[in-house]
Amino acid sequence: MTWRLSFSTLGMPGRPVVEAVRTGLDHGCDGIELRVHPDEEVTLGMGETAAREAAKHVTDAGLQISCLAGYARVCGGEDGDDDAVIEELRALIRLAEVMEAPAIRVFPGGTSAGRPAARRRIEAVLEDLEATGVQLLLETHDSHPTAEDVLALLGPLADDARVGVIWDVLHPCINGEEPADSARLLGENAHYVQVKDASMERGWGPAVTGEGDLPLEEIGRLLAGGSGWISLEWERAWYPEIPEIAVPLAATAAWFEKTLR
Repeated sequence: MTWRLSFSTLGMPGRPVVEAVRTGLDHGCDGIELRVHPDEEVTLGMGETAAREAAKHVTDAGLQISCLAGYARVCGGEDGDDDAVIEELRALIRLAEVMEAPAIRVFPGGTSAGRPAARRRIEAVLEDLEATGVQLLLETHDSHPTAEDVLALLGPLADDARVGVIWDVLHPCINGEEPADSARLLGENAHYVQVKDASMERGWGPAVTGEGDLPLEEIGRLLAGGSGWISLEWERAWYPEIPEIAVPLAATAAWFEKTLR
């Protein structure tokens, strides 16, 4: 196994999956990270037929779905919200099974006080993950931006193969965790990495890969010899003024070829 290149459809909001497929093929990608959101073609409420058709666009082109990027927040809400969060997790898992996606992305959300609830909610879907072969990936994000934070949230679940981590390289860096520490802490869990660059001058807003202030060369060296998915997350859904996805994806593909291919 080696590293494979993907990109999130967050970078081309509202565009059809077939267009994302063409973009991936144009830039030598191996897969596509499909955002699951009401503004997108792929949603939690879509029927099985539509889900299979969307997935078929990807696989017929020789690509893979690297992950379904959901928005469930496992720490979010109150203890009484367990049922709603668990049902959202199960809906994501069912959609991933239908689309033959290997993993779902979820967020921490909430605060560190929600860690017991988060573990309880994840534990409630472990059998679903086992039955479908889908992996739940928790992103370094929001209330738990570092690898240390995410591993503290997961506790013993960090050793369960049904659960993993998405290392979003931005959030640990801007919250004081060095890339070497993130890589060391995650160890074998560092097999899904969301790559991006950002500008300190613009409040850590998006920058084309290689043109910002994140230590991507160092991160590339830390990842050398590993395997899994490298996925560009270009946040055009939140920053509509930034360039189209082709610009950062071309730069990311060049970085990927130089450091990891």
